[in-house]
Formats: sequence, C-alpha cells, structure tokens
Amino acid sequence: MFHCHLKHPAPSAEERDYVELRAAGWPAAVQKDGLELVTAPLLNTAPSRPSESHSHHLNEFLNNLLTLLLPCRSRGRSVEEEEEDEVPLEKPVADMPAMASSHRNFLPPTLTSQDESRHPSPSPFHLSIPGGTQRRIITDTSSGYVAPKFEGKEKQMEAVIGTIEQSGFIPAGFIDDEVEWFYTRLGIDDMYFKSESVETIANHILALYAGKVAAFSRADKKLEIRLDREAVDHAVYIDTSTPGVSVLNGPQYEQRIDEKYLNDSHPGKAYRVETFRSNESLGADSAAQLRCYFVYQCQFEDPSPSENETDFTKIADKTFLEKTSENTKKLYADIVQAVVERTGPVIEMFEVQGTREKRLIIGYRQRSAKGLFSAMSDLYHYYGVTSARKYVEQFSNGVTVMSLYLRPISVNAYTQKHPPIEASIHQIMKEVSLLYCIPQNSFQKHFIRGDLSLQETIYAHCVSIFITHFLNRLGAEYTSLLGLLDTNNNAHTEVLTKIKRRLRQETFTAEYITEIIAGYPQLVRALYLQFANAHYVQTRGENDDFIPTLSYQRLRQDPVLKPDDLVNHIRTTVANDHQATVMESFQLFNNHVLKTNFYTPTKVALSFRFNPAFLPPLEYPQPLYGMFLVIGSEFRGFHLRFRDIARGGIRIVKSRNHEAYSINVRSMFDENYNLANTQQRKNKDIPEGGSKGVVLLDYNSQDKATQAFQKYIDSVLDLLLPPTSPGIKDPIVDLHGKPEILFMGPDENTANLVDWATEHARIRGAPWWKSFFTGKSPRLGGIPHDEYGMTSLSVREFVLGIYRKLKIDPSQVRKMQTGGPDGDLGSNEILLSNEKYVAIVDGSGVLVDPNGLDQQELIRLAKNRVMISEFDTSKLSKQGYRVLVDESKIKLPNGEYVPNGTIFRNTFHLKDIGVDTFTPCGGRPEAIEMGNVGKLIDEDGKSRIPYIVEGANLFISQDAKIRLEKAGAILFKDASANKGGVTSSSLEVLASLSFDDASFIENMCIKEDGTTPDFYRQYVKEVQNIIKNNARLEFEAIWAEHERTGRPRSLISDDLSYAITNLDEELQKTTLWNDVALRRTVLGAALPNLLVKKLGLDTIVGRVPEGYLKAIFGSYLASRFVYKCGPSSSPLAFYSFMTTLTKNINENGTINSLANGA
Repeated sequence: MFHCHLKHPAPSAEERDYVELRAAGWPAAVQKDGLELVTAPLLNTAPSRPSESHSHHLNEFLNNLLTLLLPCRSRGRSVEEEEEDEVPLEKPVADMPAMASSHRNFLPPTLTSQDESRHPSPSPFHLSIPGGTQRRIITDTSSGYVAPKFEGKEKQMEAVIGTIEQSGFIPAGFIDDEVEWFYTRLGIDDMYFKSESVETIANHILALYAGKVAAFSRADKKLEIRLDREAVDHAVYIDTSTPGVSVLNGPQYEQRIDEKYLNDSHPGKAYRVETFRSNESLGADSAAQLRCYFVYQCQFEDPSPSENETDFTKIADKTFLEKTSENTKKLYADIVQAVVERTGPVIEMFEVQGTREKRLIIGYRQRSAKGLFSAMSDLYHYYGVTSARKYVEQFSNGVTVMSLYLRPISVNAYTQKHPPIEASIHQIMKEVSLLYCIPQNSFQKHFIRGDLSLQETIYAHCVSIFITHFLNRLGAEYTSLLGLLDTNNNAHTEVLTKIKRRLRQETFTAEYITEIIAGYPQLVRALYLQFANAHYVQTRGENDDFIPTLSYQRLRQDPVLKPDDLVNHIRTTVANDHQATVMESFQLFNNHVLKTNFYTPTKVALSFRFNPAFLPPLEYPQPLYGMFLVIGSEFRGFHLRFRDIARGGIRIVKSRNHEAYSINVRSMFDENYNLANTQQRKNKDIPEGGSKGVVLLDYNSQDKATQAFQKYIDSVLDLLLPPTSPGIKDPIVDLHGKPEILFMGPDENTANLVDWATEHARIRGAPWWKSFFTGKSPRLGGIPHDEYGMTSLSVREFVLGIYRKLKIDPSQVRKMQTGGPDGDLGSNEILLSNEKYVAIVDGSGVLVDPNGLDQQELIRLAKNRVMISEFDTSKLSKQGYRVLVDESKIKLPNGEYVPNGTIFRNTFHLKDIGVDTFTPCGGRPEAIEMGNVGKLIDEDGKSRIPYIVEGANLFISQDAKIRLEKAGAILFKDASANKGGVTSSSLEVLASLSFDDASFIENMCIKEDGTTPDFYRQYVKEVQNIIKNNARLEFEAIWAEHERTGRPRSLISDDLSYAITNLDEELQKTTLWNDVALRRTVLGAALPNLLVKKLGLDTIVGRVPEGYLKAIFGSYLASRFVYKCGPSSSPLAFYSFMTTLTKNINENGTINSLANGA
C-alpha cells in the first residue's frame, strides 16, 4: 500500500489521483516535496515513506514529474541556441541542471556508471531525447491552424438548407438543426466549406442523417455514422469513433488514406491530411464521437526543388502556408531542416502549457514508412492515449511531417497498461522509431487487440522471417538418402537436388509459419522476454540521465524462463510437432543473436548480427565468419562474409511478378551464401576474404530500391559504430565483443548508390569511410569498374587464353552472350571482342543473326549502355531476328513459332544455334543447372558449345559445370574468370589507406572541373595490368593442372582457391612476417610500383594497418606459390620455393620473377 503522512488532515484530489496510480502498480522512486514521482521501475519492494510536507496542486506535481521525464533538444544544441528559438517555447527551468544531477541518486542500485566517454553525434536523428532535462513548451494553446474566414458561410448554409429541403429526405422540422450541427458542432474549419460545393455539403449532411436513421433499425440502437466521398483531388471521411479504440472490423479509413494517398505521395502528386475529433459524444450513453478526415491534393509553390531545399516559401503547400500561424511554420521548418540533414525519422514532442496535451511531431522522407499514419493510432491507443487532431503535411522537397495532438483517454483511470500520459509519451516516442522500421507487421492484429505489445509483435515478425529462411526442412530422412546415393552420379545428384528444393519450398511456407506463431501469443511473450533479457541495456552510466522505460520495468517484473523451461513450456503448449518446431526456432534465433539495434532509440530498419554456427554443415559446408540480417518496411537483406576482413558487393534483387518474388524469397539466402563463397574463391589474389550482401525488395516495393539500400546500410552501421549520442544512438549489448569493419562494393542495382553510402559513413563518423565502399565515383577517389572494364579484362584474358592455347583465330569464332550492351560486363565484352556475335540475350529480349550481328551497331549500343531493344533491326540479315519480352505470337525466319517473348528469352541460352564460344555476362544464378543442362549436350554425349567462360556469377551450377566438362566443354568458372573487379576494388582501397586525406584528394579524386590527376590516370593503367597478369597466372595454372591430372577445370579452380586461402591463413600465423628483409621485399613486389614510387614503402607501411599488410603479404606469397607449383603441392615444395625466393632476395634484392609467375 501507498502511505503518505501529511500535515493536512485530508489529501487533495490530485494526491488521491496519485494514490490511485500507485495502487494500480505504478512505481515510485523519487521523493519530491512529500510525494513520490514516477521515474523508476517497480523493484518488488515496499514503497518508501515520504517525508511530511504541505499539499501541492496537481500542476506543481506534474511540473516536477515533467522535469525528470520530458525530452530536450539535441545535446548538440546549446542553451543559448534554445533561447534564440522564435517558437514561443519556455526557456529551460532554472533549477533544471541541479535536478538532473540529483535525480540519479534515486535510480535503482543496479544502474551504475559504465561509460563516461560518449559525446553528442554530429548528426543526431531526432531533436528530443526521452529522459532529457530540458522541456519544450508551447505557450499558444490553439491548434496553430487558422483557416481564413469564409465570408459566404451564412449564405452557403441557407443554400444547403434549401437543397436539402428540395430532396425531401429530412423532415422539414429537423433540417435547420442538422445543418447547424454540421456547420458548428463538428469543428470543421472554413477551408472545407470554402472548397466544397453546396450540393456536396448537402450530400454529406444527408449521409450523416441516414446513419442516425439507420440506428433506429438496430436492436442495440447503436449509432454508427460513416461517410466516405472521394474526388480526383480530395476526399472526406467521417466515422463513429470511440476515443482510444482501434477497430479491426470497421471501415479502416486510416488504412485507406495510407494506401490511396499517403504511401505513394511524392512531390509530383502529394496529399495532405487534416483530421479531428468532435468535441461532443454522440449520445448520453455513448463514449463515441465523430472522427473527420479531410484529404487534399497539395499545390506547391515550387513542385520540383532540390531535395535539400528548405525554403518554406518554395516547398510548402499553399493551403498550409495560408492556414498555419507563424509559430507553427517555424516549428515545422525545424523538423523539415532536421529531416533534410539526417537519415530516418525526426521525432519531437512538445507540452502545451496549462494542459496535459502532448504534441508529437514526426518528420521523415516521403515513401519511406508505408502505413505509418494508421499504425500510429494503434500505437498510442495501446497506451491509453487518444488524439484530438492530426495533420499530415507534405513538402515538395520530399519530406512528410505528421503532427499528433495527444491527450489521455481518462484523467484518473491509470493502470499498468495505461500509465499517465506523462510517462507513456516517452514509451510512445521510443516506439515510433520501431514502428517507423516496420509500420505494418505480420502480427499487427495482436497489437491492435492488446494481446501483444508493439515490441513483441515486431520481434515475432522478425523471427518469422528468420524461420522462413533457416528452419531445417530436410530432416534425417534426407541425410539418410544422401548417404545411400552416389553424389558423383549425375542422375542421383539431379534427384537429390529436386528433392531438396521441394522439401524447402513446401514443408513450411511463410504463411504456415505465420499462422502457427499467431496461434501462440503467450509463447511469443515468453520468448521475447528471453531475447529482451539478453539485449536490452539494463544499466547505464551514472553520467547518463537515463529514465527507465516501460519495457525496462516490465523486464524487471516478469520472470524470464531458463532455456530448458522454455522448451518444456513450448512442448506442453503446442498441439503438434510442426508447431513445436516453429516455436522452438525462436530459441535458435535468440541463442545466436550477438548484437542488434532493436533497442537503439533511433533507427530506420532492424539489424541483427548472428553467430552463424547454427547453419547445418551438410547444406553449407564452408563455415561463415559473420552474418547480418536486416529487416525493413520495404525489404529484407543479408550480409555474409567468410573472413573477418572481407570484401564483396551489395546487390538489390527485384521481382517481376509475385511468382518471381516467391522464388526469390526461397532462394535468397542460398544465393547470398553461394555468391559470398564465389567471392571468397575469386579473392584469392587480394588480402580481403569473400563477402556479399543481398537486399530483396518486397513485392509491393519494387520501386523503392534507393530507400531500401539506404536503410540497409544505415542499420548495418548501427552495429559497426560505437554509440556517440546518448538518447539517439545508445550502447548496445555486444556479445561478439570486438570491433568489426565491413568492406562493400557495387553490384546489381546499386552502382548509383555507392557515393551516398560512402558519404553517409563519413557523416556517421566511421573512421574507415574512404574504404567502406569501392566503385564510388572518381570525385571520391573511386575507380569505376564499368568505365575501365576491370571485370571484363580478366574475363577476356581467359577467352584469349583458350584461343592462344588452341591456336584459334577469334574472328572466325561464332559467339553467344547473355547480358547485353547495357550492362558493365556485357558492354565491355562487346568493346573488347573481335569474334562474330550471332546471339545476345539481355533484359529486353533476344537478338539473333546466324550470319553475324553488325559489329558497329553493337559497339554503338555498348558505348551508349542501352539494351538490344534499341538495335537497328534494318542491319539484320534475312535470317536475323529480335524478340522482345513483351512480344507474343511471333513467327521466326526459320519457321519457329514463339508464343511468349519472356519465356523465349528465359530459355534461349539452352537452344542449339551453332556457337563456338559462350560468355555469360548477365542473367539469374543457376540459369543452367542439372535439370536443364542436358539440352546443351547432343545425342553423342558431346557439349553443343565447345568453349564457355562464365563471366556472370553463378550462372551455371557447379554440378552442371562438371557435366558439361565431362561432355568435352572447355569451361572456366566465374570465381576464376571475373576476379578483375575485386582486384581493382582492393587496389582502390589500398590507395585510400596509403594516402593521407589531403594527398588522397590531390592524387586520387577527379576535380569538379573534370580534371583527372596524372597519378590517377597512371594508377588505373597499372591496376589494369595487374588484373590481366593475375588472370594469366591463374589461367596457366588451371590449364597445366588439367593437362597433368585430367581433373575438371571447375574443380581445379576451387582447388586453387582453397589452397591459396588456406596457405594464406597459415602463413599469417608463422614468423615469416618477422623477417624484415623478406617482408619488405614481398611487400615491394606485391604493392603497385607507382604507389611505392610516389609515397615510399616506409610511408605506406606506416599508414596501412598492420593486419591489412599481413594479409597482403600472405595472399601474395600463397598465390604465387600455388600458381607456380599447383594446388596439391607438398610442404617440401613450399620449402624449396621459399629457399629459391630467399636466395633471389640475398643475391638480387628482388623477386620480380615471382611476380610474373616464373
């Protein structure tokens, strides 16, 4: 019980309210003027007895409470800057600093100082910080919106009355009352009446009256009024609404507004929304009121400014400028400015002086938070809060600002679920960021009904995605079958592959997994507590003004079950084994998450760093070093790497239709793993291991690649960078326990986003921002692969190597290529080639000419980087043709009938058209696999295509490659052929690490006037030569090993990769690095000559991290040894190799012959 000893004989009404709050279970920790303030969690201890004091009024009590709870401006702003605000806000209370320092003494003893080194972020994500010690108070209690007075309102009312009289639907005696009620009692402002016609207003009143009449026919006499009217440029919705209640089976007007108007608002066509609640209830026995929504298409002063423009006279809607007060404009201007400067939502809260109303303002980029408007209602309803008014304003620079006028549903009815708004507003603010990440999750109904909290539903949503990808569906039976069949038998392998694919696709679908989880909210709650107990930061530094959240309080009150108890709880709750398998997978998720941004105050998507040890070795034989999963409102994405220091591209996968999306979801992780594994093998010549990132756009978000990429990158950075801004980027629980750096590069659909990622990493304070992404534009020191043909150079060396070994004249070779002149690989392959092209397949269709495609026309397309759809068909021979994907029912010159252009394009590479060389430079992974490779083998068991060089990653599955080689094809796989791009990227990074900032800008960055530094030009040429040399070394090694052993070249490629990477790792563990002469000589040979001449070896060694130099040392020695002596060479061979090497160093001081593979 709550005990309060006061001098006055009876407590005041305000004190009685507080007694009710404590009796409901709300905690108390701070004693202030004789009253305990709600600032600390309930620790299952008896409440302390306050000292005797005079009674105080509620306003003073709330003021003291707000002193400790309400947010402040960003710590980056000074008090002087606060005082300069033009918005009529009160200055910080004078005694605030003293209170801020003293209130920590009241925190539970478990909250001790852990970190005193955090500083404000140079780019905070929002202005207010929950738990801060400064208050932002609006002294103007009006809404801040004042519609210009409509002088013709009275005359219009008379006209409306006349129109309704003529209709005859409302009895004459009621018409005046109904019109007067509509005009004066609903709170509709004059802008509506000025904008709408007399007929439209009369129809709205008739519709509302009809709802009243309909209530008489109901048994419960319940009045439900619903009106929706939609025009081309505006809409009106009016609904019966009980404050604080979300209705699942109602008209869902807010979801409709989201879907029809807000989700896809953009500067070219944006909509603003005004919504408010009537002041009166609909009846004496009803709590329901009318909720009105008005949607208007925006009319901007400047419809197409820069996205960084912040001049309100240019970017604001004309109606907004006309209706809002100057103070409101200033307030919105601050929010818009912050959105322009930062990534993610800007969240701000204001008190309204003299009231308990809170104004929550959220700013964000348009189209970045689908469904947020309606989801916000569910959020504040969950905490017993309702809104009096809501506004959504759009700006032509691409910013959306949502303003919510929040108030408690009831003044006195406090419960643990519905705390006073002074406490709950901070939890709402924290959860806005979580809601922004995923506004509509798979378990939203549980949240609306109150069965699960927002955190629990979004946690369940994330785990359901994890389960979709990682639930082991093959089972013991598949393992047994694998042991019985011969994996070297192509027929057996084909059967196993089909069974594996079928089991993965059909055993546990995403819908089935969601259905199971939805049936057990009580298990979700228990499993979430296990997750939260591990990752919610429960102690803060004593210099941090941490205020325990409702989440923290709950975590301290509810028991967290031990793992074994959780398993027993699951198995005694579920109905069958399938349900147990799904629910127990939650623990797999919980046990392997090493760190997450789930509890970071501001975020744009949810990221999880996993220990990948749970992956079954049978399916993923090469163990991963690191694994990230990122989930946003438009996408899901992985990042996988095989070594701590690793490099690989980030690709965005789009889906042409729903079926393609379903296939992409099922294959996403395997594709990512295989791509990273391929990268690991092709990175054999460079210090970085292999990695890859794959971002899959949701089916309804195919046009949001940029937003998805930015959220993906920012959320990964959350887990790589230390926290620097309390209340914005707080510490996270890091079970990995050591710093991590990821090196990334461009891939499919991300080439134009690399500059943003580089500059964003710099803005977020990443010390390694220059090397974070390769492939950036030359102005940032990047070396574009496509412009200089870096990847194509290595592919071309393998093609030329075949011709050289077999003494073939390239001009007589008939060639087919997938990946057209619009792509990096495809365009450069065309520009470098002199074979006779007879077929090219790209995203637009198929181009064929048995007599040879016009070379000059292909070069024109390649230089312009356009698809074959722009090929001049007048330059085709009579036997030539072009079939585009959107064409159908076509008859080819040879008489063949093509019913569907897309199907023809997707399968054309399997046709026998009489080609000698095939270079896949684009296309989906495993376009050739065991199920269709037979089409490339003739009746005599011979490959229809003699020479294949795989430029595109994973275009041919490994087992299909081996089958083609057994059928006589000379085939070089992707990991060997297309490694030129990664070599260029690695040397780009080396330059960024070697130069200081000033020298880097001088020597590696293209100037604004387009001037290219001489060093840059020469360095690019040396990089190209290194790429070609490395490709020749590997080609010769594979050719020689095949001649010696007869082993398939695809397997030899893997053998080389494994031998080099394994030897590299072993060398880095030896003492060879300590041999200074050897170290300097190897580095001198491994590093680009131009860089060494420019800076000197000592300077490079002094600037480049030692771990990176060791990786260069090891990879160079290992690759040169394996290329020279073969992948299965003995330790004795390495001893001989090193002996010769040391002798050359002692005699000549160089190892130049080693660099050339001699």
